[in-house]
Amino acid sequence: MQKVRTALIAGASGLVGGHCLNLLLQSTRYSQVISIGRHDLPLIHPKLEQHVVDFNKLKTASANLVADDVFCCLGTTIKKAGSKEAFYKVDHTFPVELARVSLQKGASQFLVVSAMGADAGSMIFYNKVKGEMERDVQQLGFSTVHIFRPSLLLGEREEKRSGEEWASKIMKPLSGLMIGPLKDYKPIEAETVARAMLSAASQDEKGVHVHNSNEIAILGSKP
Repeated sequence: MQKVRTALIAGASGLVGGHCLNLLLQSTRYSQVISIGRHDLPLIHPKLEQHVVDFNKLKTASANLVADDVFCCLGTTIKKAGSKEAFYKVDHTFPVELARVSLQKGASQFLVVSAMGADAGSMIFYNKVKGEMERDVQQLGFSTVHIFRPSLLLGEREEKRSGEEWASKIMKPLSGLMIGPLKDYKPIEAETVARAMLSAASQDEKGVHVHNSNEIAILGSKP
């Protein structure tokens, strides 16, 4: 008989995170879902426990970070963050610190949304930050790490990102032409990414697993 587990999610107010939270609450795999964020979400569910945290001081909230599987959907843009330094905090420092603290509290799986092109050695700042985050999470010692590198995300965001909307309008009609090596460049629905995260978590496979966008699409289509 499979153990019923506790899930921890950070970034549930975001595009992927919102879908991920809903799926976690529906899943029979988890008896409890802990959501941490800068503010409470307007959602009540018998399985849901919410905690408002200061991500700059995650260690002080460690008592609330006890879970088996951790889903990290934190992310922003340089424009929204206001500076490269602030972006680095949200997309590198906070995910790595979340991983470190939750591992110390007994988590065995860490699942994190990164980005296509993530590379610690990249000359592109965005890709470099994402790559450094992936590298540093992997070095912490989790039994299982799943890294998801989606291409352009599709879905309704609370805040408008004009650049992504423009790219979506161009790329979405071209999706059918993206075959072979181009599959990883197809825009992907945020809900599909969230479904892929839960599908990967349920496999309980040890080690580090990096999922590119086409693989995410396949994982996310599984029932």
